[in-house]
Amino acid sequence: MGTRRGAANQELGRRGEDLAVCYLERQGMVVLSRNWRCHLGELDVIAADGDVLVVCEVKTRTGTGFGGPEEAVTPTKLRRMRALANQWLSIYRVGWCAIRCDVVAVLCRPDGRTFIDHRRGVV
Repeated sequence: MGTRRGAANQELGRRGEDLAVCYLERQGMVVLSRNWRCHLGELDVIAADGDVLVVCEVKTRTGTGFGGPEEAVTPTKLRRMRALANQWLSIYRVGWCAIRCDVVAVLCRPDGRTFIDHRRGVV
């Protein structure tokens, strides 16, 4: 039973990330990387918004019984996102640039309706 739930959660997460990427691209951002990993952790989406490097945490849920998806992003997670963004810049030898941390909350309701809440510059 736990394995089935885990697989369903992974599928929901992938669907949410796919929806978030499509949304970000429609907003004019250029997606540079998805699910980028290093020894410090993982970034869901790395994108360019003009000359700003945007690191996005994507949180997907089917309901709000435990709060909105965006509420799962803690100050600790945001600090880690900044450290990971700096690591990404170093690895890809990108000179200094502005970094913005965004959260894309995706709500996939059981009735098929989907809602996206993009929070820019979450601190």
